Amino acid sequence: MPHRDETVSRLLSLSMDRRISRRGVLRRAAALGASVPLTGALMATHGRMRPAFAQEGSPAAAPPSGDPIKIGASISTTGSNGRTGLYQKEAYELWMNQKNAAGGVLGRPVEMVIYDDQSDPTTGARLYERLLTEDEVDLVLGPYASSVTQAVAQVTERYGQPLLAAGASASDIWARGYQGIFGVYSIAEDYFKDIVLEIATAQGYTTAAIIYEDTLFPTSTANGAKAHCEEAGIEVVVNEKYPGKATDVSSVLTRVRDANPDMLIGGSYLPDAVLITRQSKELGVNPKLSAYSVGAAQPDFVETLGIDADFVLGPSMWEPEIETPGNAEFIEQYRASFNRDPDYHSATGYAGCQILEAAITQVGEIDPEGVRDALRGLEMATILPGVYKVNEEGQQIGHIPLTVQWQAGKKVIVTPADLANGELQLPTPPWDQRG
Repeated sequence: MPHRDETVSRLLSLSMDRRISRRGVLRRAAALGASVPLTGALMATHGRMRPAFAQEGSPAAAPPSGDPIKIGASISTTGSNGRTGLYQKEAYELWMNQKNAAGGVLGRPVEMVIYDDQSDPTTGARLYERLLTEDEVDLVLGPYASSVTQAVAQVTERYGQPLLAAGASASDIWARGYQGIFGVYSIAEDYFKDIVLEIATAQGYTTAAIIYEDTLFPTSTANGAKAHCEEAGIEVVVNEKYPGKATDVSSVLTRVRDANPDMLIGGSYLPDAVLITRQSKELGVNPKLSAYSVGAAQPDFVETLGIDADFVLGPSMWEPEIETPGNAEFIEQYRASFNRDPDYHSATGYAGCQILEAAITQVGEIDPEGVRDALRGLEMATILPGVYKVNEEGQQIGHIPLTVQWQAGKKVIVTPADLANGELQLPTPPWDQRG
């Protein structure tokens, strides 16, 4: 592993525009005790270094040859999480196309075999069984959503296949003694950590309402929020769940309105984050701070709600302004490929591909057991803030989560302070006092 000063020097030499403090990213990584090798921007292959992205004017790579490396996945592209899962699928496809245009992986073409699990854990588990038996894929990447990933992990573990959880973060996945599942980004229980421990306490807020969908990931974010409130001495005056795929949460929100908390925290996906916001306006729910997981960080949130999205906070695992190796090229090529901006699920999916490629390259062959061992020991930069680094259970410990807020239709990073690109706007005005 290179000396840290050498690593930092190399990273700082990667010139990229529209970025937030490179020093900030490196400083945060150092605080986590992680080194930052250049793997995320340059991949080591048989003793030489090659760019992860082809540079304009550089010689064309030799076309890949031989049998393709088959990588399988199921991703929710329909069902309740279909709009979110599609971002992850697009990232997998972008990486595959880039690799095949740049000489492949280990000189071989990459072939993705991707199915739609319809946002259903049982379907996801069945599809991974099919990938590993009928399709005979060489390796797999993770699905979208913690509940699907939890079901899929039982299958991949049985077949000795490593699984990069590029679309899941509930800590329960890593509490079951599995040997081959590895996190790509921060655990769900810490999604609201900065919002509670930094933002709410700085504002002097003393009460909170926590509502959440009754599925694995939202429950995990809600449990984490409750624990952080207890740590901060903030009283949780409402703590209620609502059914998955809910179309009406007015009864829960009525109790929130009656309790009149300083802040409302929602363990949610995109559909229910939108639903909570709309029904809060209808019912006159007026907390000083509103924050929702997943949905509040997505471009679809403001596209659906317009100005009603303003002032809402949300945890994000990545934002386009963050200065990380290869990020500018990723955004440019994603837009060119799909005619829309990536969201953080695109970035986490792409980072999962970067990590898998690094492990394959380190092993030098397609060996699931070797790849699993490599994933356990890798420390590397990706396009995400922080580094890929896992603990003994495979849980991600090197990633840096962000908090964003919608302001006048624009998304602004407000924590951590050294990566922020705007000032927090609180308290939220009551609905009848907005423009």
